[in-house]
Amino acid sequence: MSTNVCTAWAPVLGFAGCVSAICLANFGGAYGTAKAGQGLMAMGIRSPDLIMKNIIPVVMAGVLGIYGLIVAVILNGKLTEPDGATGYATYSQYNGFAHLAAGLCCGFSSLASGLSIGIAADAGTRAVGAQSAMAASWKKMGFTGDAGGQVTSSGDSLFVGTLLIQVFAGNLGLYGLIVALILSQTEYSCDYEGGN
Repeated sequence: MSTNVCTAWAPVLGFAGCVSAICLANFGGAYGTAKAGQGLMAMGIRSPDLIMKNIIPVVMAGVLGIYGLIVAVILNGKLTEPDGATGYATYSQYNGFAHLAAGLCCGFSSLASGLSIGIAADAGTRAVGAQSAMAASWKKMGFTGDAGGQVTSSGDSLFVGTLLIQVFAGNLGLYGLIVALILSQTEYSCDYEGGN
């Protein structure tokens, strides 16, 4: 057996996978939450009654951090200590690269998801609030015609569109989580007594 398959530095890759999963996913979740919250508060000035209805993007962005946490905990459980009797490393480079790939996959997917959730939620919630405020002001002025659907609309058409965008943006992080879970199941350990 080639002893360079289980080098002393291989666990660094596994730990880097843990770090990248949780940190990048939390960066994405934090940005998505902040940007969605910014749009939500701006919309709440004109239409405070719609705040709870439009808080969904904030929750979806927060879930991204949980994806990173799940992957980091699983990868940490796969890391093995050196053999106590011989001091030889039992964690292979194969495992290290697979676990690094899993962490990066989940982390970057969640980061991209958080960016898209935040930007789309900011614009979407502001649009829903503006449509609702505009409909209310038209009614106050006495216009009761549909005016192209602007007066009688309560903003549900924009809300549904915004919600669909959030679902598809959130799926990006879920895809990264699924692939990371598959990658984390790869296994190659070194047995110095009986070969590989």
